[in-house]
Amino acid sequence: MHYVKLGSTGLDVSRICLGCMSFGAPGSDHGVFPWAVDFEEAKPIFQQAIELGINYFDTSNQYQYGTSEEVTGKLIRHFGLNRDEIVVATKVRFDMRIGRPNGGGLSRKEIFSEIKASLKRLNMDYVDLYQIHRPDLNTPFEETMEALHDVVKAGYARYIGASTMYAWQFQKMQNIAECHNWTRFVSMQNQYNLMYREEEREMIPYCRSEKIGLVPWSPLAGGRLAHPLGTVTKRNQIDTISPMVWDHAKHLDEPVITNLQKMAQERGVSMAQEALAWVLSKPFITAPIVGTTKPEHVQEAVAALDIVLSDDEMTALEAPYQPHNVIDDHGFLMF
Repeated sequence: MHYVKLGSTGLDVSRICLGCMSFGAPGSDHGVFPWAVDFEEAKPIFQQAIELGINYFDTSNQYQYGTSEEVTGKLIRHFGLNRDEIVVATKVRFDMRIGRPNGGGLSRKEIFSEIKASLKRLNMDYVDLYQIHRPDLNTPFEETMEALHDVVKAGYARYIGASTMYAWQFQKMQNIAECHNWTRFVSMQNQYNLMYREEEREMIPYCRSEKIGLVPWSPLAGGRLAHPLGTVTKRNQIDTISPMVWDHAKHLDEPVITNLQKMAQERGVSMAQEALAWVLSKPFITAPIVGTTKPEHVQEAVAALDIVLSDDEMTALEAPYQPHNVIDDHGFLMF
């Protein structure tokens, strides 16, 4: 395993981050990811990750309504991981009490309520990285940034990060923090993969300029870059979220997938490895977040670290891409 610094911090993270969105109470009654696996099923996955040197684990308060955090914390305790050597990240923003007053968002009240709830579920004193799970346009950015600063100063989090938004929104929040001498974001968790490269326009150049760590979510586009077109899996039979995110532009994406399949076959690796190798080959990427429900997928992801793509291969993988509408992770056009 290779380790790098997260952005301009001194924090060491593995070049593969284990996405724990796949962990939690299974079934649609517990959240929007019914394909999630419980503690017993997650154990061999987590064991494979730590045996391969992964020390960076990402979850959210909203994943399966908190049960992802519960399972993640339980796994860390079960395997006796040294808390000083691992990096645990979670998020706040989406509704935890749907339809109720103060049920979500990034108000000061919600941030302090949810960080304490997350720490209780994780059974930890602090998280290493506390991330806003998209911006909240109904709360002043000043209120959010001051609350996040106070969370860090209270010792509940060591660093703060953000996720998918417009570059101008991210820069505005950073500027607010800088003007008030508050804690600034050290990372950006955005979508970036062979099927969706719109972040290359503004967000990625901004993060490179400011030395902000880039930890992209869904480097395999919800599995679409891991299988030939038309493949039926247990997940895509019951997953109602992924179609909202990636089915807007099938006519643009199918040539990308077909080309990836051809090039992976020529190299003698899986489609997932070829797609991950492309992401990892980008010098500005810190660690793609890889979620899985099978241990062998972790091994496959880590093996991608050893694949070195030539300039010609990179160009060929990128050639079929066409510009997309900008979308968030719920499939809504961000205009």
